[in-house]
Amino acid sequence: MGLGKTVTDGQDVLPILTDIHLAVPAGSSAAVVGPSGCGKSTLLGLLAGLDVPSAGKVFWAGEEISCLDEEARAARRRGNLGFVFQSFQLLPHLSAIENVMLPLELSRSTEAQSAAAEMLEAVGLGQRMHHFPSTLSGGEQQRVALARAFVGRPRLLFADEPTGSLDAASGARVMEIFFDLQRQTQTTLVLVTHDHAVAEKCQQQIRLEAGRLV
Repeated sequence: MGLGKTVTDGQDVLPILTDIHLAVPAGSSAAVVGPSGCGKSTLLGLLAGLDVPSAGKVFWAGEEISCLDEEARAARRRGNLGFVFQSFQLLPHLSAIENVMLPLELSRSTEAQSAAAEMLEAVGLGQRMHHFPSTLSGGEQQRVALARAFVGRPRLLFADEPTGSLDAASGARVMEIFFDLQRQTQTTLVLVTHDHAVAEKCQQQIRLEAGRLV
């Protein structure tokens, strides 16, 4: 609530976000839209606890996380939060199933392999789970990234331009799977997008201009 973010270039203080008030109901979806440079990705980073605001507070399910240090925020994210990046962020030396297993292994799940295989089946990659990222198309890599994000059944999922690196047909297919998984798992979703068709699929649209809500 009342989020603000400023940076300094050594002399001047530059406002990136100013007095942002928003709430996303549990289990719903919200799209952050607006022109390039308006602060969308900065807002996403604050909401995901990847950065801390210069002003205001961020709450997850009633708990303030913006007051926590980096280590404590990382602990809160583990098992509660998923993130999907425009550039996929898959580890090239791991197969598809190994990439999806990774967050479960970090949380010491005893069923990482079976859960990862099930999720890859759900995104249509059951026959490709032992392939490495370099042998997968962009759309397939993003589906692996979706499987990795959803496999831990996170309460919160953040996505930064999830179709930005894909052609129109691949992007449409990926987002169809994305929203199907979000509805099935009742995960709270916040995504940044320039794609109006994607934004319209969300229950709420948050528009930024010059770092302010409009």
